[in-house]
Amino acid sequence: MRPGRRIVSLSMLRRVPSILTSLRIAAIPVLVWLAVVRAPAAFAALMIACLVGDLVDGFLARVLDAASPLGALLDSIADALLFAVCALGAWRLHPEIVGAHRAAFVAIPAIWLGEYAAALLRYGRLSAFHTHLARVAAYVLGIVVGLLFIGAFQVWLLYVALGLAVISTSEELILLWILPTWRSDVRGLWWVLRERPA
Repeated sequence: MRPGRRIVSLSMLRRVPSILTSLRIAAIPVLVWLAVVRAPAAFAALMIACLVGDLVDGFLARVLDAASPLGALLDSIADALLFAVCALGAWRLHPEIVGAHRAAFVAIPAIWLGEYAAALLRYGRLSAFHTHLARVAAYVLGIVVGLLFIGAFQVWLLYVALGLAVISTSEELILLWILPTWRSDVRGLWWVLRERPA
């Protein structure tokens, strides 16, 4: 294989995470429509595809060394939009479950919306810290959402997701307070504190 072909192939592969993020953003209006017309099977299939895409794009960005501040910001925007559509879908398609666990279903979005608002006030844009804790919280919430939309909802897992949301958002609020400028992919508070001069 000629070197030029390998470089082109690697260059093209490095675009895959951004393409997956763009596809998640493009899926948002379709998901809104599916929630409004109450099409649970189609909504579940597309939502799960978006959640898997979120896992894959982040993994590929790290493996292919394709992570960038713009990609991290786009990923955060896609996550925020997908999160809002998840809430809409849960309310439209499973009102009985949302009603039975209203406090948790209200608290999780409120916690993350609070962090989004704080980041906008602090930096003028959404944060893209992508801490390890935030990833774990998002993965657990993704499992909760996936199970909800396929009809296998687990109450205990919802409350685990709520606890993780509180812990991870607390860490991100501290990061907002101690980091004077916007940064992406900081891993967590422990790593940021280790970088600070003694």
